Amino acid sequence: DLQICQHRAPTCCTKKMEESYQAAVRRERTQSIQALNFELKYMIVGHITAFQEAFESLRRFAENRTSSLFETAYRPMAKEAAEPVKELFTDISLYILGAETTVESAVLRFFDSLFPLVYSRLINPGITDLSEDYTECLRLTRQDINPFGHYSKNMVTELSKSLWASRMLSQALSLGIEVINTTEHAALTKECSRALVKMQYCPHCQGLTLIRPCVGYCLNVMRGCLASVSELDAQWREFISTLEYLTNGMAASHDLEIALSGIWNSINEAILHAQLNGPQLSATVDKVCGQPKQQEGNLSSANIVSVKEVAETQTFVMAHTSLNNKRREFINYMKRSRTFYASIAERLCDGDLVMRDSSTCWNGEDVV
Repeated sequence: DLQICQHRAPTCCTKKMEESYQAAVRRERTQSIQALNFELKYMIVGHITAFQEAFESLRRFAENRTSSLFETAYRPMAKEAAEPVKELFTDISLYILGAETTVESAVLRFFDSLFPLVYSRLINPGITDLSEDYTECLRLTRQDINPFGHYSKNMVTELSKSLWASRMLSQALSLGIEVINTTEHAALTKECSRALVKMQYCPHCQGLTLIRPCVGYCLNVMRGCLASVSELDAQWREFISTLEYLTNGMAASHDLEIALSGIWNSINEAILHAQLNGPQLSATVDKVCGQPKQQEGNLSSANIVSVKEVAETQTFVMAHTSLNNKRREFINYMKRSRTFYASIAERLCDGDLVMRDSSTCWNGEDVV
């Protein structure tokens, strides 16, 4: 009553043993593909972790640097500016991780929150009554009168380029893990499990427990079983090329580190621009929002403080170097895995599964 291991000679197998063998080959095939995938998955997961840690380090550095700008140069508004600064960098983190938001909305929301503070603490520091309605009017007016000049738009442009590449890389790596996980659990067809039993276990039914499959026979069976997986080859190669493009882009004109470290300078230039155009801004705001209550005297000119570029800290340099080295190592490894899905049958037939150094092997029907 054997269905798979039928043979002219007497056999020690039963139909129940054949069923056990089918369960065994399914389990073994999953394990062998998992073992092949492990190194590749380990590299991708390791890079995701390294990238997120380095990004977080750079983000914290950039946020601290921006907070320091307000504490040293714009002390009158430092306390109130803390929340908008925190929100800006939180939005940047969420964007990198794939949240449904845009860099433009995050940056412009920050400048919307900043303008009422700049206007009431620096341009017109004598304002005593800053009601919710007046603050909201200032926020809305910011979009029309553009108090920060081209600096706010420049900041959007610079950040959008570098953060887009980082966001895409983060999503691409997650997709890579998803693809690898899917191939591990691809269902085995009935024909495939029967072919694997015939190749690996039918010799046992004749007491030939030490005979292994011939190399060519193993490749034919594995290629048939893994046809659906090997079809991923073209897309996997394209995926590696995309990773290469993104990592090169991040290291070149879309440099994440430079963009993040330059945020404080863009904000400083924007505030200076608003202060230097204070009288014109005040005239326009008075027409739109009305005149708030003020103390005697205007102190605006005394508050214009230009902040010089500060030296890069050791933390930033280390995070920058670490991220660049990790990128280089990672993409070199991934380039070597271009043929991963094209050669998966060869990899599975390598090693202990087949007979390599003996003159006898199993061809599916007999020992040859």
